[in-house]
Amino acid sequence: MLRVANCGGFYGDRLSAAREMVEGGPIDVLTGDWLAELTMLILAGNRLKGRPGYAPTFLRQLEDVLGPCLDRGIRIVTNAGGLDPAGCAEAVHELAARLGLAPRVAYVAGDDLTGRDLDLTNADTGESLAATPLTANAYLGGRPIATALAAGADVVVTGRVTDAALVTGPGMWRYGWGPEDLDALAGSVVAGHVIECGCQATGGNYAFFRDVPDLAHCGFPIAELHADGSSVITKHPGTGGLVSTGTVTAQLVYEIAGPRYPGPDVVARFDTIVLSDDGPDRVRVSGVRGEPPPDTLKAAVTCLGGYRNSMTLVLTGLDVEAKARVAEEAIWARVPRESFDEVDVTLTDGGLLRITVMDADPRRVGRAFSSAVVETGLSSYPGFHALSPPGDASPYGIFWPVLVPAGEVRAEVFLDGVRLPGPDGESLAARTPPPAGRGRAVLGGGPGTSAAGETTVADWRAGATVPVPLGRVVGARSGDKGGNANLGVWVATAEQYAWLAATLTVERLLELLPDLAPHRVDRYELPNLKALNFVVHGLLGRGVAAGTRVDPQAKALGEELRARPVELPVRLLRTATG
Repeated sequence: MLRVANCGGFYGDRLSAAREMVEGGPIDVLTGDWLAELTMLILAGNRLKGRPGYAPTFLRQLEDVLGPCLDRGIRIVTNAGGLDPAGCAEAVHELAARLGLAPRVAYVAGDDLTGRDLDLTNADTGESLAATPLTANAYLGGRPIATALAAGADVVVTGRVTDAALVTGPGMWRYGWGPEDLDALAGSVVAGHVIECGCQATGGNYAFFRDVPDLAHCGFPIAELHADGSSVITKHPGTGGLVSTGTVTAQLVYEIAGPRYPGPDVVARFDTIVLSDDGPDRVRVSGVRGEPPPDTLKAAVTCLGGYRNSMTLVLTGLDVEAKARVAEEAIWARVPRESFDEVDVTLTDGGLLRITVMDADPRRVGRAFSSAVVETGLSSYPGFHALSPPGDASPYGIFWPVLVPAGEVRAEVFLDGVRLPGPDGESLAARTPPPAGRGRAVLGGGPGTSAAGETTVADWRAGATVPVPLGRVVGARSGDKGGNANLGVWVATAEQYAWLAATLTVERLLELLPDLAPHRVDRYELPNLKALNFVVHGLLGRGVAAGTRVDPQAKALGEELRARPVELPVRLLRTATG
């Protein structure tokens, strides 16, 4: 068994988490995920200002645990290297010297494709990018991490790798998995996906949060990884939070698309995952099937999109919609709406009127706009007030996903400054897919379905119905993938799933959330998880940094859906659990 612990799910997560994981119980590998899609833009901005292109908070955490990890043989694997893994590795050496320690430090390079002649066709929309890329980074897999660990690295720093690679790489190292071990690799990818976002696997942001004890002291997750790729998701004893099939399912349906989850090492079949209880705060993940990886790698390209400014007005009392119209008319009378490249106006249910303007000219969307909004303060709607004073424009970036041939990306591993050879002298990113059929999943109905796909449980249609919020039975978690949003929903029982799968069609979703109507929505079934996943294309525009939504990462989309009233069979409500 290999115990892989997570101590961070984003750049800015709890600083004490690394120490908590090292001191809280036995672990073999300490990992942390610093690189959300937005983070690469943040680091690019830092680098332009002369700051490090890596995540310095990693060094703050490392200072607490480097000595104990070396004493106990705990390996440290992190993607905190961001845009400068070599610089981060050097900073680790400097920190270690100051602490009187001498770890072997490796870093993985080769993901940086900046300056290359890339095909900049957007992998989601098919559009071509006209702007000059600010950054371009391929998503590497776990193989270079395994190479570094096998060479004796105590600390491995990467740049852009897949989030799951932080678990898959150590698994490759410990168990010697090769490219042909598709099912084991797929299982490790699933384990990595579960723990990559930290406490979201242990009760954080959980739809049924009232079931989670001591959420204020939520423990971070651990994946106990086995040689066949199966795992047990757990946490240290005595910590707050909850590990249940519900909390694990919530994370499994987070930021995915269809049942095939592609990556550089394997395509993991999420429709083959089997979850089972393994004791208090322990969930076993097994049965995952894998398919050969695609011959392309995803690459994250970012560029400067322009400049933006926002002002938010508060509307209270009666006639909120009429007040919003008056406010807009007064503002556009001073700064014509058509003078900006893009304008977004959002009136929230809570009475917030948010007006965002975007333009290539920072002067046009600077104080010329925000001051004009404030100038309407005594000639607008009753109760006028804003949430902020007038401010200057700020630059925004665009996230642009592309595909690159895997064989053209050559990862490199350096240990204490010395370059290591790749396996068999080949590119670490390139790999020959194994023969078709080896480790491939067999498609078919999931648990509780017949060959025709119809549920074999008791007929949920029988009996009375009652109007209740959807969330009394259905859990949800939503998030961002570039310019798209994902909305995963799940239930606790097979009978509830039969109702959910039959009821929550794309058409019904758009009725419940009419703001999604302008967008293409894809629906995927995961009967093995009693879950559905919806992908809303283009909801987030050009990505989080360029988004104009009040909720730019679509984190609240699932909760909006759960609050909508539906007619629910009474028998399903009685069996509802968190």
